[in-house]
Amino acid sequence: MTDENKLRIGLPKGSLQNATVEMFRKAGWSITVDERQYTPNMADDDLWAVLLRAQEIPAYVADGVLDCGLTGLDWIVESGVEDRVVEVADLIYAKQGMRPYRWVLAVHDTSPVQTVEDLQGKRIATELVEATRKYLAGKGVQATVEYSWGATEAKCPSLVDAIVEGTETGSTLVANNLRIVDVLFESTTKFIANKQAWADQWKRNKIDNIALMLRGALAAEEYVGLKMNCSSQDLPTVLAQLPALKNPTISELANNGWHAVEIIVLKKQVRVLIPQLKTAGAQGIIEYPLNKIIM
Repeated sequence: MTDENKLRIGLPKGSLQNATVEMFRKAGWSITVDERQYTPNMADDDLWAVLLRAQEIPAYVADGVLDCGLTGLDWIVESGVEDRVVEVADLIYAKQGMRPYRWVLAVHDTSPVQTVEDLQGKRIATELVEATRKYLAGKGVQATVEYSWGATEAKCPSLVDAIVEGTETGSTLVANNLRIVDVLFESTTKFIANKQAWADQWKRNKIDNIALMLRGALAAEEYVGLKMNCSSQDLPTVLAQLPALKNPTISELANNGWHAVEIIVLKKQVRVLIPQLKTAGAQGIIEYPLNKIIM
């Protein structure tokens, strides 16, 4: 165990590890990970961190071994600890981008199965055994659900009638000639806390502060900053082009009759917006990345 004066936090090892480390870096924590160890340095005297499989973190948090941790909704549901932890923040990020992770029921393209009810008495393979059993029970379907140790997509249809598998894009399912029958639920990364730790004022403040900074780092992922100069004559035309997060910041330059304009915009808008601003009279346009946006 570790020093009780520290906040004990679990970070996901594996597919989410790199995305999590980068998110914390943008939030202000420089995490140093030694591949031979499981306790990364957070450069924060108040934190003691451990890298664990996301599947393990919910139970450790619920049991008080960890004060808090980041894990998927899928593993919270699978562990059955929904009522034993506090959801502090919903952090929508995944190993391949900023999107929820779907758990789907799928069958082979050649399967006659069209609905979940068609799987009555059939065999299903998945890593998410308990969540799948709950789902089937809710549909009134009795089927054999077996744990899959890997290569789940390859087991259908030769070994099982269907699978329940997690997917971000669905490309792996398509590559294995699988067809989605139903979506069980969408899973996002959750920042969760132990209820006893949440009742401790110092730990709760620390957890809240971490959540605030993580939300800010994630919010900044979709935005960039733009700076530009324009003449007083062109200012109304330039401002008319701006889809700002809030009203743009406008300041007068030392050169009389010129203004500096600064805004925050969605990344996806920039490729269209910058040419429009140039045409409207903006000059010296600068795009810069953001680390955090605190709403």
